[in-house]
Amino acid sequence: MTKDFSFTIKSIRFDENYRPADNTRITTNFANLARGERRQQNLRNTLMMIDNRFNALASWDNPQGDRYSVELEIISVEMAIDAEGKGDSFPAIEILKTNIVDKKTNKRIEGIVGNNFSSYVRDYDFSVLLLEHNKGQAKFSIPENYGDLHGKLFQSFVKSNTYKEHFNKPPVICLSVSDNKTYHQTENQHPVLGFEYLPNESSLTEQYFKKMGLEVRYFMPPNSVAPLAFYFFGDLLTDYTNLELISTISTMEAFQKIYRPEIYNANAVAGKCYQPSLKNQDHSLTRIVYDREERSRLAIEQGKFAEEQFIKPYRAVLEQWSANYAV
Repeated sequence: MTKDFSFTIKSIRFDENYRPADNTRITTNFANLARGERRQQNLRNTLMMIDNRFNALASWDNPQGDRYSVELEIISVEMAIDAEGKGDSFPAIEILKTNIVDKKTNKRIEGIVGNNFSSYVRDYDFSVLLLEHNKGQAKFSIPENYGDLHGKLFQSFVKSNTYKEHFNKPPVICLSVSDNKTYHQTENQHPVLGFEYLPNESSLTEQYFKKMGLEVRYFMPPNSVAPLAFYFFGDLLTDYTNLELISTISTMEAFQKIYRPEIYNANAVAGKCYQPSLKNQDHSLTRIVYDREERSRLAIEQGKFAEEQFIKPYRAVLEQWSANYAV
């Protein structure tokens, strides 16, 4: 029986002075914003968007619309691999943690961990393994046991003592809707999350995150123009407070307006039957510079990095651990 991997957490503040560390995944969205001539302006504008949206959603007892501000931490998770006693480690996961500052009571309220999610192994799965598997194939298919290792590594982290020592609640990850699915609005309406939507079919991302132990629900918050995908453990609607949920909505909606303006900064609001499109021309751009093409290219490079530095050298260790890991 192989022993479980151990994890180490490092945290860095995401503010207007943030500079990506050398070992940060450079496709991580916030790292992309923090480079180039306009880096500080990018960061300042992004944080202002987040605070404004938070106060608009948390409007009770907030007559001036400036009661709250959101502080963000980038959480980097390293995994220790004790192969042959060498004590190697690998950068496994990067997520965001929100904290809420209530300027009226001078209190700092813990928000939600998760939000943005990035992982070298996911880059490998989507940008290397999946592409190679389908090269020259007439019909798209998924490799056997696709996403199993990544899913078990993620669940191992969330169940670890390291996670429990740092965070009080399970993570919530918030992503864009898929641009090749259709979403139908339901009658279910939450005061903060807004109207719930249901997709016409399951997506590859849904199936991949299911192996991470996460369920998904789609909601379009008040005054948003498109639904967001919320991936979670447990019960999204009762396990988290309104302020916690607002911290995730305001943060991830701001990022999505920058990354996917065709969907999240569209000039028309999603209707009862909604088909997202990255070809939608009727949208507005933020004043924040983001290089989407570079990000796609780097995802492949970083997937290959994971293959060379993690998947290939530790294949035997990982396969044995995965076979023995009980979900």
